[in-house]
Amino acid sequence: MSEERDDVVVLVDENGEEVEFEHLDTVELNGNEYVVLLPVEESEEEKDIDEVVILKIEHGEEEDSFVSVDDDDELEAVFEEFKLRMEDEFDFED
Repeated sequence: MSEERDDVVVLVDENGEEVEFEHLDTVELNGNEYVVLLPVEESEEEKDIDEVVILKIEHGEEEDSFVSVDDDDELEAVFEEFKLRMEDEFDFED
């Protein structure tokens, strides 16, 4: 049985394959917006989250798009903000 979920985001990877992600949070930082996503396979297979995907939201005239973040300092800052916001929901390891 397949259940509809409104927190699932479908993205297309570099091979043209559709990949489902669970939307965990949207973080605003330094005038930018970012989404924090978890691959659906990980959330279904394991209770422990090993890795999340952080993408920057670019607002276009027609639609918004998600772009990868290449700056490690920017990624770390967004992840730290995410951890602060979600510390009651997840156990984070240092």
